[in-house]
Amino acid sequence: MKLVSVLFARADSNYKKFQNCDVWDAQRDALQWPGGTPVVAHPPCRAWGQLSHMAKPRDNEKELALWAVDRVREFGGVLEHPKQSKLWPAKKLPLPNEVDDFGGWTLPIFQCNFGHTAEKPTYLYVVGISPESMPPMPISQGAEACIIGSHGRRTDGSRLSPGEYGYRKSCLRPDREHTPPLLAAWLVEVARQCVKPSKPPLEAI
Repeated sequence: MKLVSVLFARADSNYKKFQNCDVWDAQRDALQWPGGTPVVAHPPCRAWGQLSHMAKPRDNEKELALWAVDRVREFGGVLEHPKQSKLWPAKKLPLPNEVDDFGGWTLPIFQCNFGHTAEKPTYLYVVGISPESMPPMPISQGAEACIIGSHGRRTDGSRLSPGEYGYRKSCLRPDREHTPPLLAAWLVEVARQCVKPSKPPLEAI
């Protein structure tokens, strides 16, 4: 079974339960990853999201996503980020129904369809496998019991109250960041079927 490297995982990541997954959390430091295998990349997103102007990322945290894109383009695999991530225009990543010069393409998903408690619209940047060759997508409709970010507010920006129409509690940080087990297993299978692109990233030339 082909080894898959998971980059920028949480210390308590679900990926650590899977066989043939080389998981790189903050303690291991993904920047020390030697390469050589397809990847599943979850680089920090707070510096790239809709509320990035309110975020307080660590020094050099924003650059991790740029580095992760280059690794996906070099070794094949998949990168996950919020749908509204500014990483897409910054790295000229393809929008859905487009293909870039590396054979990469973007798949939009809702993580609630994989068991997440919030809708969590997400973009997946995939390199090394065509849309027609993707493994079957498992679906487990989530309850969408929670919200993330500014959703569920009144027009004046104030929060809805418990019992008020449209109210849903906010996700706690661990719940926001954890990749649902069903989605994690599927992303690993996607990466495992990816082949190393024949064209390296421009930064590597």
